Amino acid sequence: MNDARAADASAVALPEAAAAHPRGVTRRGPASAGPVALVVAGALSVQFGAAVAVLLIPRAGALGVVTLRLALAAVVLLLVCRPRLRGYGRSDWGTVVAFGTAMAAMNICIYQAIDRIPLGAAVTLEVLGPLVLSVVASRRLVSLVWAGLALGGVVLLSGGGFDRLDPVGAGFALAAGAMWAAYIVFSARTGRRFPQADGLALAMAFGAVVSLPLGIVEAGAKLTVPSTLALGLAVALLSSVLPYTLELIALRRLPAPTFAVLMSLEPAIAALAGFLVLHQALSVTDALAIALVIGASMGAVRSQAARAASRAPSD
Repeated sequence: MNDARAADASAVALPEAAAAHPRGVTRRGPASAGPVALVVAGALSVQFGAAVAVLLIPRAGALGVVTLRLALAAVVLLLVCRPRLRGYGRSDWGTVVAFGTAMAAMNICIYQAIDRIPLGAAVTLEVLGPLVLSVVASRRLVSLVWAGLALGGVVLLSGGGFDRLDPVGAGFALAAGAMWAAYIVFSARTGRRFPQADGLALAMAFGAVVSLPLGIVEAGAKLTVPSTLALGLAVALLSSVLPYTLELIALRRLPAPTFAVLMSLEPAIAALAGFLVLHQALSVTDALAIALVIGASMGAVRSQAARAASRAPSD
């Protein structure tokens, strides 16, 4: 559930990519409680927004919810950022289109997943995308340990077979993870080409255009019902605008690796939101599986950060 979070997802898998984001360069000093609290609050906002989205799906369908989230978030971001449209080349716009397409595909897949399987399980499977990207980028033997740990978590989560979860829902969650990895790559490229959050706002708008026909076909006039629009705006604010703002402030004082470790807690936060809002209880096995994936994600982030530090010139 990661779409418009100002490309913060790239820090989950590639800590050094955070400096390429629209949010700017992070400081390397020690993390204080203030920015850490902001990041955690942002993560809570995202996942509780996802829980609200699950409640909205019966009204507008999964594709309708995607359309509402992307379209309303795009409106807010465009009004706030007011990105300029001139002065960019074809490759710049190509990057925005790729970023927006990955964003739309990621949202479509994850909402299809949470319509079929518990929120915590869906986000756990989704986070495998950034984790795999981090392992591949690291090119270190220790990365195989984190990959094995994550694989163990997935096996536990599936109970020996994804039929326990609904194979279609699990497949959509894994596809969302693949799209999240693509999102990471193009978010970093967009951040290098566009100032501030301009590229994000433009990509969000393109993603909304991509999802609009699908949402209209599935939900039609239901998208214009005032109560549905209100819930859609809540999802857009909780899952996109609010966390982006909180993390934008936090990353000015928070080292990127610390941020990435905090973002690795997403599956646990999603499970908590699923339990409190949707009454989706976790078994002991499910909790252990989520813990294994979180541990693998944190380990991969730490390994990547250590590799980046060892390559950095000494003062």
